[in-house]
Amino acid sequence: QVQLVESGGGLVQAGGSLRLSCAASGGTFSNYGMSWFRQAPGKEREFVAAVSWSGGVRRYGDSAKGRFAISRDNAKNTVYLQMNSLKPEDTAVYYCAREAKIYGLGATLRDSCDYWGQGTQVTVSS
Repeated sequence: QVQLVESGGGLVQAGGSLRLSCAASGGTFSNYGMSWFRQAPGKEREFVAAVSWSGGVRRYGDSAKGRFAISRDNAKNTVYLQMNSLKPEDTAVYYCAREAKIYGLGATLRDSCDYWGQGTQVTVSS
């Protein structure tokens, strides 16, 4: 059984930075694309960033482009999300997810993911 555990969330002032981590156990982490999504209160869960199984392809949602960076360390079974220049509108619960398809580019759609973490809260104050 695959388990994903996020960490690194917290309270930060606007303009600050946070680095989220997602540690995976079970399964073969290096064979699957990984993604970050987020969900703000009253809103749908939205795509933030995705990285391919090899780490060679990275894709970002519009809200993340130019400010966030996704990376992975297959030796540590961990995917990261570096978030810079944070804004109050980035406040949300951030989830990591594994793409269901093996050797994929990383999912940009929720329905393309088969395992999810429990989420980590990020709050950006103005």
